[in-house]
Amino acid sequence: MKFLSYSLLALTLFASQSFSQAQDRAWLIGQQFEERPDPEPADTNAWKKINTGLHFSYASIDQRYPKSVIPALQKSLTHNVTGWKGEKVSAQILLWTKENIKSVSIEVKNEKSSNQLLAANTSARFLRYVLTDEFGTGCGKRTPTDYPAHLSADMLDDLKHIDIPAYSVRPVWITVDIPASIKADKYTLTLNIRTGNKVVGTLPLTVKVQNHTLPPAAQWSFHLDQWQHPSAVARVNNLKMWSDEHFEALKPQMELLAKAGQKVITATLNKDPWHVQTFDPYADMIIWTKKRDGSWEYDYTAFDKWVSLMMDLGVKKMINCYSIVPWNNEIHYHDETTNSIINVVAKPGTAIFEELWTPFLKDFSRHLKQKGWLEITNIALDERRKEELAAAFDLISRVAPKLGVAYADNHKTFKQYPNSKDVSTAIRNPIDSIDIVQRRSKGLNTTFYICCSDSFPNQFTFSSPAESAYLGWYTLATGYDGMLRWAFNSWVENPLEDSRFRTWPAGDTYIVYPQARTSVRYERLVEGIQSFEKVKILQQKLKNKGRNDLIRKIEAALVPLRKNFRDDHWLENLNKAKALVNEISDII
Repeated sequence: MKFLSYSLLALTLFASQSFSQAQDRAWLIGQQFEERPDPEPADTNAWKKINTGLHFSYASIDQRYPKSVIPALQKSLTHNVTGWKGEKVSAQILLWTKENIKSVSIEVKNEKSSNQLLAANTSARFLRYVLTDEFGTGCGKRTPTDYPAHLSADMLDDLKHIDIPAYSVRPVWITVDIPASIKADKYTLTLNIRTGNKVVGTLPLTVKVQNHTLPPAAQWSFHLDQWQHPSAVARVNNLKMWSDEHFEALKPQMELLAKAGQKVITATLNKDPWHVQTFDPYADMIIWTKKRDGSWEYDYTAFDKWVSLMMDLGVKKMINCYSIVPWNNEIHYHDETTNSIINVVAKPGTAIFEELWTPFLKDFSRHLKQKGWLEITNIALDERRKEELAAAFDLISRVAPKLGVAYADNHKTFKQYPNSKDVSTAIRNPIDSIDIVQRRSKGLNTTFYICCSDSFPNQFTFSSPAESAYLGWYTLATGYDGMLRWAFNSWVENPLEDSRFRTWPAGDTYIVYPQARTSVRYERLVEGIQSFEKVKILQQKLKNKGRNDLIRKIEAALVPLRKNFRDDHWLENLNKAKALVNEISDII
């Protein structure tokens, strides 16, 4: 019997989804949009005391600056950044004014011919302000009135120029993507600040390129696992789910993830495994059909296209498939006899659980083997009880033993299942370093994860920017292989304007924005991962040179970065460690 049309079935499965007015928006590159009004209005009397014109200065990348408050900083008109060949480094500029100023732009100029390559790889992007809230109680339902609203400078926009209204601040994020082919040297770029065609200020930027090379992101050892959400991309672009246009829209968005060194493809096995925790339900990647004769057929069309897209972008270490134990234990299938969608509660350990999952796991293994993906595919489970894990693992080992397993584990379950390929534990429930080392010796992966329950370190839209960089250093200091974050792009209703959500602190559901716009959080996360890679490389070089004194210095700098809680010196310790890496990079 011929399969039911995939598009018809998908339409049937998701006819009940009620997308809001945001569905009608097509967010395009260079789109003009209005930021939300600042809930904390400007003190106009204070602003009137400053001089007229456009003010500008370099500012710390470790701070978020309020939109309506005159920046409290000592003006700095020069700045230095240091990095390896192949590394991406950042700086921040602040612009502020008490007048309305039109068409402000930043032009990157090279003063010497030798700087042309560097200038071509340097960008200046305006930071946009989104509404955010506070950590509060962390996890749990919330409404906009539960916590005070604030504006946070987070999104790196793609506008070439912007108007700056009176009594306001506009941050600009400078990104220097140092080419791997450039000569180690000091270079000076000039950032021209323009209003219209007129240059109203210049800011020199000195870039020190050290004589070391960071490998491309696909070769990084840091195991980054940020869960992807294809349905969100379809909704914000008003595209048909799994259409060719949808896959085209996914490419630039997921390329950002690949450039951060992502190692895992997030896939789904049946209906939304998280029981619609997000604004957009997860659409089916695999369509289950029960035939009239009682046999099963599975349509892997969307799954195959999705995995192939991610692999083409360079994400190919693991495919983690959620979930054999979804949050409400429900799965669904198309029944050919009744031509309807059947929902079934299939709890692990029950007869119906084995009846439904056994034929699928066998067929899925066959399909994966045919595609050449079996060895890298894991059946994944998220924060399930030990009893549920045990029943699921038992079935997988009996009917599909070549499939791996991946799961969030806060009960040391990995000790009962020592060959679990990919285990992640909450940052507040760390795994002993000896267990991590033992697992690594067997080729097994161990990460930590952060979520709504963790006030520090985290990546909310109100979090300190440096917390995102701290994550890479924490990984290094504690010996983990990498980190997991549950949402890369699970966008809220209007992510360009308001990062708050019906549950969890603002920004918990995404770290990038529609149309492949990045964020301060994304940029600093990449910085931290690069630091992880650089230290690993330096440690090996120092070992080869017998420089145990410098190895000990690095180890000492890592000790205070093992903390999974905020103390008074965390930022100071982070920046000391960064400075030490630069110092040692000059020596060897």
